[in-house]
Amino acid sequence: MTAAPKPTIKTIEEHASCGGRVGFYSHPSDSLGLEARFGVFLPEQALAGARVPVVYVLAGLTCTDETFLIKSNAVRFAARHGLALVAPDTSPRGAGVAGEDESYDLGTGAGFYLDATTPAWQAHYRMGTYVSQELPELTQALFALDGARRGIMGHSMGGHGALVHALRDPKAWKSVSAFAPICHPAVVPWGEKAFSTYLGPDRATWARHDATLLLEAGHTHPTEILVDQGESDQFLHNQLKPELLRKAAAQVGQPLKLRLHAGYDHSYWFIQSFIADHIDHHATILNAM
Repeated sequence: MTAAPKPTIKTIEEHASCGGRVGFYSHPSDSLGLEARFGVFLPEQALAGARVPVVYVLAGLTCTDETFLIKSNAVRFAARHGLALVAPDTSPRGAGVAGEDESYDLGTGAGFYLDATTPAWQAHYRMGTYVSQELPELTQALFALDGARRGIMGHSMGGHGALVHALRDPKAWKSVSAFAPICHPAVVPWGEKAFSTYLGPDRATWARHDATLLLEAGHTHPTEILVDQGESDQFLHNQLKPELLRKAAAQVGQPLKLRLHAGYDHSYWFIQSFIADHIDHHATILNAM
């Protein structure tokens, strides 16, 4: 039987890094109906042909496919563990939806890793399907990635996405962690604005996209969830609310390591300070499989 041809992608740039390779690519996305971009770090083992575990990393508001790989310092630690990283863009680009470029917390740069259902947005704003199905299938076909050993992590809006995707499909995402995630988007301004726009006014439909509500509904993950949060984060009290995630996890017996760090804010300086622990967290789970 003839092997299926590899999907066609465009190479934007590639760089040797930490014994492996960082690359940025684009491809026509069926989910989004637009050209989509993503970044990949492959450790030296993958370049030699060995299938390696992989963590999908989701960036936050205003970011792109480049942000996490460039700013987090994750590549260095992923290389030490023989771990690949895949970074999608945060949103569709070029959808032409009215208002998508008017504010930093909606539209371009703010896809919230969900599938929109409202008429104006549903054709292209389908980051949920893109992250959960299309991108893993594409990258596993293109690179030496072990899809059975797949984790997910993210920051802020991306932390929200990582928690939601892992809780909704723990068989696909074997490990999960987050930096300063939006823990209960249904009750904070960022989430209320995005959910009402993308999903409509019926708050009952929002529950599938809210980590705290998913936990309260009995969605759990078999591994411990790692969350780091800076206590000097300017968004801590009005947007992030990790205390609500902790309460929900305790109610259903979900193992959660929520660490609060005095003096740290919402920036990538915070992420750089604790990224090694997150890579260790994923590597320990994925490499043991």
